[in-house]
Amino acid sequence: MHVTIEKLIYGGEGLAHHDGTTVFVPFVLPGVPVGVAPAERKKKFVRGRVEKILEPSPERVTPRCPHFGVCGGCDYQHIPYEAQLRYKTDILRETLRRIGRIDWTGEITAHASPPWGYRNRAQWKIRSLGVPSAAGEAEGASLGIGYFRPKSTALCAVDDCAILSPLLAKALTALREALAAGVLPRALREIEAFAGADDSKLLLTATFSGFPSGAADLAERIRGILPETESLLFHDPSRERMELYGPGFVECQAEGRAYRVGHFSFFQVNRFLAGELVRTVMGDLGTGRLALDLFAGVGLFSAPLTERFEHVVAVESNPAAARDLEANVTRAGGRGHAAVEVRASDVERFLEKYKDQPEFVLLDPPRAGLPPGSVKQLARIAPAEVTYVSCDPPTLARDLGALVTAGYDITGIHLFDLFPQTFHMEVLARLRRRS
Repeated sequence: MHVTIEKLIYGGEGLAHHDGTTVFVPFVLPGVPVGVAPAERKKKFVRGRVEKILEPSPERVTPRCPHFGVCGGCDYQHIPYEAQLRYKTDILRETLRRIGRIDWTGEITAHASPPWGYRNRAQWKIRSLGVPSAAGEAEGASLGIGYFRPKSTALCAVDDCAILSPLLAKALTALREALAAGVLPRALREIEAFAGADDSKLLLTATFSGFPSGAADLAERIRGILPETESLLFHDPSRERMELYGPGFVECQAEGRAYRVGHFSFFQVNRFLAGELVRTVMGDLGTGRLALDLFAGVGLFSAPLTERFEHVVAVESNPAAARDLEANVTRAGGRGHAAVEVRASDVERFLEKYKDQPEFVLLDPPRAGLPPGSVKQLARIAPAEVTYVSCDPPTLARDLGALVTAGYDITGIHLFDLFPQTFHMEVLARLRRRS
């Protein structure tokens, strides 16, 4: 098929039409005619791959990574960084209009990141580099490390990854060399690495297909390979067996505050923009009696909210994150600010029973967005201001549409480019209750 790309859409693909059928194509630019080979046909659409660029765009640049297009990690390395921000802003505006029926004509403030070396967390898959036999992996083949290919569980082994922080890049190289030398067990299936404050300490979670024998010796071996390892957790999900070597957390920083982050807790993955995100959330926020931090995580926003409000209630359902949250807000209270009341609870269940009226609510839900019924409960407790931080524009658009219907006006939108070279984005929306 010969098609002309009309626009980029959320998900990393370009959209075109051919004989009345919608066509989705990755790694393209708007306005460019391309030859496309169908890779997936459905009743209403076709997903294709580019066979030939018929007229190259003057915007197209050479991807920095030799694995681009094969590795499933990046979507936009063929686009200059300034243009990535422009396209993401357009995609966000169109998503709000199409899904949320929100015709936002105001400014969307874009917060740029250094385009490379920003990422402080990575999940590396480990698989055999040999051709699998009928019985499974070839025993003699060495192990490779990298990422899954797009929409696949096949390994794309990588030598380097340009979006990683320097410490994570060093760790990837050291692990690749150790796997090639055969000094790590074949049962190792994944390593999740998280770099703490100053990119100097590592939190490693190693997942196995069978718990390793001599685990303590293996832990020492890994520390020898990666001496920056602060805490190491071995996990065999088939038996739900875990063993910890170290304190179980590293410290991160944002806006002059230190945060403890454990093996199963979440923290923003962009080491440059976490502080700016906190600053923007606080923004022109006034002072008051009560604030709720819903989906509080380890307390990235709970701790600074203690400087503005007499009482802060932080709600988090993940038990591991709730433990880190307790430690972080206890430290915040020790700085002479208000204490935080931590509720280890599902947000929807918490809201159903909550009776007080806060002046401010901070929402930072997972990708799925707000649970059913939450908007109704928020309207019932009627906070004067709401700030919604989202990592998924489609669910954000859905929820903002519901909040507008429930009596709130959007007063500002910010786009944080926490994930350069990918289609992902973080969005902050401010809302105020109509009087």
